Amino acid sequence: MRIALIGATGNAGSRILAELSRRGHAVTAISRNPAKTPALPGVTARQGDVFDQAGLAAILAGHDAVISAVHFLASDAKTLIGAVKTSGVPRYLVVGGAGSLEVAPGKRLVDQPDFPPQYHAEASAGAAFLDLLRAETELDWTFLSPSALFTPGERTGKFRLGTDQLLVNEKGSGISFEDYAIALADELEKPAHSRQRFTVGY
Repeated sequence: MRIALIGATGNAGSRILAELSRRGHAVTAISRNPAKTPALPGVTARQGDVFDQAGLAAILAGHDAVISAVHFLASDAKTLIGAVKTSGVPRYLVVGGAGSLEVAPGKRLVDQPDFPPQYHAEASAGAAFLDLLRAETELDWTFLSPSALFTPGERTGKFRLGTDQLLVNEKGSGISFEDYAIALADELEKPAHSRQRFTVGY
């Protein structure tokens, strides 16, 4: 497949880029600084501005799917969604956040009293992004929320999938960037959550 990956040099984006290359996809790796893009098979680096809707749409045009792996506070959800729609690419996958996941019916993680205050603004912006997608009538979107701890780790291929509830095991709630990338690439290749949010964790 021809994939456009926005935010290809970030923590999640770089792992997704490596996973897509490993699987033989042709990836346009879009970032502010293309020189930081690793040289991988099938990868073409492009400079892109997430706040330039027309310019971004021109880069995205002609791909089979778009993945965005950018921080919510370092981008604008309406601009990103608008660029994908303008480009004519039918499929849009978003690296989501854990804050909007439920810890109990109707109770979001971001609203809990022990939620780290330094992540509150980013988590709230992610929840707002999800709300915009849920109101979207044209795009075939998917929003993949990681678990609470989203960190560098191993590529094990062993994880669980869920929907809107935070996944927790005896060690807490976590997923590595590497295993998250597997779950996202699986969804890309075999869509199972069209116009839905889902989550991945151990």
